Amino acid sequence: MARRSPHHGAAGGDHGAGADERVSALVLVGRGRYEDPWHDHAAVAHEVVEVLADGGLGVTVRGTFPGALDGVATGAGRPGLVVVVAGTGRTDPDFDGTDEDWSRFHAALDALVGFGVPLLALHASANTFTDSPAWARRLGGRWVPGVSMHPPIGEARFTVTDAHPVTAGLGDVTAFDERYCDLEVDPASTVLLTTEHEGREHPVVWVAPGPGRVLYDALGHDHRSFASASRRELLRREVAWLTAPPGGRR
Repeated sequence: MARRSPHHGAAGGDHGAGADERVSALVLVGRGRYEDPWHDHAAVAHEVVEVLADGGLGVTVRGTFPGALDGVATGAGRPGLVVVVAGTGRTDPDFDGTDEDWSRFHAALDALVGFGVPLLALHASANTFTDSPAWARRLGGRWVPGVSMHPPIGEARFTVTDAHPVTAGLGDVTAFDERYCDLEVDPASTVLLTTEHEGREHPVVWVAPGPGRVLYDALGHDHRSFASASRRELLRREVAWLTAPPGGRR
């Protein structure tokens, strides 16, 4: 199967499925105020697109910009899955617009989730869209500046903590990655994997309380994470669960 990769910063550039019957996935790649100097969102999105395509999904990739979701929340163009690969960068108005300029983007994204479109948010997405009052609530948790942290990147282990369809039969996940710690997690979220740091277990993958199907996965600092077979298997399972018909989800 031919695979499509995103062009970093190409706002509105669609790489896509065509008019077929496959479940469609929309991958939102951070650019402008939602890109940062620590993460190569385009490289991570490339790895994600490969997993989505291997799972039979049609894929559209778009950079974040205020009009990126115009018209997407309604009608036949509504995707079957939204994946967010983004972070936080400069928010000064002269650089990439004001919070008000971006309000239509956030309203459309919130509407998509409200309509029941599944959402998968990866890694730094716990620290993106901070100008949206709905984002952390939808995500079921967030990165808290000055509180959340990660030890130096390296070989890391992530342990299954819940017998969920995503993790049933899945052993420990190992990858060269960052281990996010001290994230603020909604008590109603279902934690699926944790990582150990300084004698404490820290939630890194969880299902948000809803409404809607939302899953956050803190793995995926850069492309090296996806060299791990167990990490790719985790991502494959997350996508399969999110896009399964209602009877196939818990």
